[in-house]
Amino acid sequence: MARAKVLYSCTECGATSPKWMGQCADCGAWNTLTEIAPTTTAPARGGRFGGYAGTAGAQPVQHLSDVPPDDVQRQPTGIGEFDRVLGGGLVPGSVVLIGGDPGIGKSTLLLQTLVGMGEGRRTLYVTGEESLQQVSLRAHRLGLESGSMQLLAETRVESLLATAEKERPEVMVVDSIQTIYTEELQSAPGAVAQVRESAARLVRHAKASGTALFLVGHVTKEGTLAGPRVLEHMVDTVLYFEGDSGSRYRLIRAFKNRFGAVNELGVFAMTDRGLREVSNPSAIFLSRHDEPVPGSVVMVTLEGSRPLLVEVQALVDESHLGNPRRISTGLEHNRVAMLLAVLHRHGGVATFDQDVFVNVVGGVRVTETGADLAMVLAMMSSLRNRTLPQDLVVFGEVGLAGEIRPVPSGQERLHEAAKHGFKRAIVPKANAPRRPIAGLQITPVSRLSEALSAVA
Repeated sequence: MARAKVLYSCTECGATSPKWMGQCADCGAWNTLTEIAPTTTAPARGGRFGGYAGTAGAQPVQHLSDVPPDDVQRQPTGIGEFDRVLGGGLVPGSVVLIGGDPGIGKSTLLLQTLVGMGEGRRTLYVTGEESLQQVSLRAHRLGLESGSMQLLAETRVESLLATAEKERPEVMVVDSIQTIYTEELQSAPGAVAQVRESAARLVRHAKASGTALFLVGHVTKEGTLAGPRVLEHMVDTVLYFEGDSGSRYRLIRAFKNRFGAVNELGVFAMTDRGLREVSNPSAIFLSRHDEPVPGSVVMVTLEGSRPLLVEVQALVDESHLGNPRRISTGLEHNRVAMLLAVLHRHGGVATFDQDVFVNVVGGVRVTETGADLAMVLAMMSSLRNRTLPQDLVVFGEVGLAGEIRPVPSGQERLHEAAKHGFKRAIVPKANAPRRPIAGLQITPVSRLSEALSAVA
C-alpha cells in the first residue's frame, strides 16, 4: 500500500514544498520547513468565483440574542485545589494541557483525579511512557482503589481514537502528547509535526464526543512546554506544575482558561500517599522566627482570586566585586534593579557598593507589582541591620517618581492579614479602607519617604 505523499510547510510564510530544504524558497527563512499531514480536498463545483462552491455546505447564522447563555455543567474532580485552578471543575468537551518538570507529580495528580472521578463515570487513562504494570504499581503504592478506571497503553493516535470511539469515556488522560504519533507523517514521535497533528486529532475528538481530555506535556530547560506554540492555542486550559524537586510542596498555576479565571493557584503537598491539598497555603510561606530578624517582611500577594501571605527576605552585604551582584529568586530581576535606583534617587540610600539578594520564602513566584514596597523595606532593613515588627504586613507598587501606587483588591488583602493575626499594615493611601478593620492598625502612605519613616 503506497504511503501518502509528504509535504513540508514553512512556519514563517506558509509556503509548501514537496521536500525538506534548509531555506524556504519563498521567504528565504532558514530551518523553518516542518512536515505536515497531506490533505485531500475534493474539487469544488459550481459557484461564481473561480469554482467556489457557493452556498453548498453553508451553515445558518444566528443572532447573539437567540443563543441561550446556558450555564456550563462542570464535573467536580474531588480535589478542591484542582477544581479551583480549573475554574470550578471539568467542562465536558474541554481540553486541558498540563506541563511541568519530570517527576514533579503530573501523572500522580491525574491518576488520583481519574480514580476519584471513576465512581459512576467512564474514565480512560492512556499511557505512552509507562507500561500498564507501572501504572498499576503506582496506584497500589498510593493506596488508590482503581477498579473502575480503564487503562490503555498506546502511542498510535489512530488506534487510540478507535478505542475512545468504542469505549466513549467521559474523562480521558493522554500521558504524554510527545509520545503520540500518526502514521500519516514520517517524522519520529515528539517532532513538531507529530505533536501538532496528534493533538489536533485528539482535540477534534474531544469536541465532537464531549469527552473531557487531559494532555500531559513535557517542558524544555527554560520551563516552557515543548513542541509547537500552537499547541497552547488549540487547548482550552493550560496548567503548569511548579515547585522545587527538593521541596514537598507543589504549585499548579493556570496560564490560560476559557472556562475560568487565569493566574489561579492550587497548592499541594507531596506525601507517600500522593498529592494532598493544602487548606491554608499562607502558613507554609511564612517562616516562624523565634525573634525578629533584619531583612524580613511579610506581604500579601494576589494569586487569581486568592490573597496569599508570603515572606520576602533580603540580604544586602558589602561587595568586593567591581560589579555588585543583584540576584532575585521568585521575583523579577529587573524590578529589583529599578527599585534600587528609586531608593537611591528618592530615598537617599546608595547601594552601588553592595550585593543585593532578594528571595520569596517557600518557592512561590510573585509576578505582580504589589511586591515593590515589601522588597524596598526588606532591603532597607537588611542594609541598616534593623528588624521590622513581626506583626507588620505591607504591599504596594513603587513608581519611578517615588510615589506609592495602589494595587487591586486592597480590602481582601487586608482582611486576609487580619485573619492571620497581623496587627499593623503599611499600604498605599488609595488602598486605605473607609471603615477600620478590627485589630489592624493601618498606615497609609503616598510617597516612598513616608514608608521609610513609618518603619524608622
